[in-house]
Amino acid sequence: MPECCVKNAGPGLPSSETGKGNPCRPLLPLLLLPVFALIYRYLESGANYLVYTVFSMDRNAHLTEAVRFFVFEVPKILLLLTVIVFAVGIVRSFFSPEKTRRALEGKPLFAGNVMAGMLGIVTPFCSCSAIPLFIGFVESGIPLGVTFSFLIAAPMINEVALVLLFGLFGWKTALLYAATGLAVAISAGWVIGKLKVERFVEGWVYEIRAARPDIEERKVPFSERIRAGEDAVRDIVSKVWIYIVIGIAVGAGVHGYVPENFMASIMGKSAWWSVPIAVLIGVPLYSNAAGIIPIVQALLEKGASLGTSLAFMMSVIGLSLPEMIILKKVLKVPMIVIFMGIVAAGIMIVGFLFNLIY
Repeated sequence: MPECCVKNAGPGLPSSETGKGNPCRPLLPLLLLPVFALIYRYLESGANYLVYTVFSMDRNAHLTEAVRFFVFEVPKILLLLTVIVFAVGIVRSFFSPEKTRRALEGKPLFAGNVMAGMLGIVTPFCSCSAIPLFIGFVESGIPLGVTFSFLIAAPMINEVALVLLFGLFGWKTALLYAATGLAVAISAGWVIGKLKVERFVEGWVYEIRAARPDIEERKVPFSERIRAGEDAVRDIVSKVWIYIVIGIAVGAGVHGYVPENFMASIMGKSAWWSVPIAVLIGVPLYSNAAGIIPIVQALLEKGASLGTSLAFMMSVIGLSLPEMIILKKVLKVPMIVIFMGIVAAGIMIVGFLFNLIY
């Protein structure tokens, strides 16, 4: 599924009709948060009761472990995703393409790379937005390297990936992924900027001088921002839930049936070639965070190393084949090869580094 179905689902602000009617209506999603927290607290014990008591399954059977994994992880991830997407939807109500572009204009190279990478995390754009964003940034005079830092960070570090990582591995791994993904985006964009490769951008991009009228900013009521969060939940969760279920189902199968020694032998620390192979496999094996992260969790539990698993995940999410096809409209082949090579090198460095540390 294209990443646009995940990343760019942040809706615009609702119409001016929002907020009319029941004045307590905007507070309802906030009042549901304690209920979600209570459900989350007892999910594991509830899954165990359902599998071991209601289903009376054998605790030592492979099928039992696979079913327990599935029954516990699906509602846990969907609950986490709903809450975080709601919060991110509110945050995104403060951003627009025009605001993002203005924030990056006139920044020096490295500082611009850092800001572009950070904006890529919180703004609702993805690989499917690549062409209009690329054109808008270039015609605004934003350096090419800064533009690429944004385009790398936007699909790679999204709320779905962070929610799934937090739910499956804990906050340390989620923070680790965000930090390393941001480092790859910043460094790759900086290197591209230093290479002076503007000649590999299609000429028609520089010929565009789109009018950029001033956009009147209005004060947005809190009720509209809450509605933006609700719209984000409807748009994103409705599109990715099936991929979460499928990914967790595959992960459950790996978790219950794949021998640990097998995964350790091909994706463990001792296999020095595992990181580049993982990246090579990950680029054409296109998926999104919702589908790939539950599988990565199962691989880790079966003996795959953290660095190799991170490299695999980052290449699947950040170097997607659909994005390369889309970018072909505005970039010449040498630029796409340079872009993929630099990002892949950064991902492999991350993989080797964490294989050494952990």
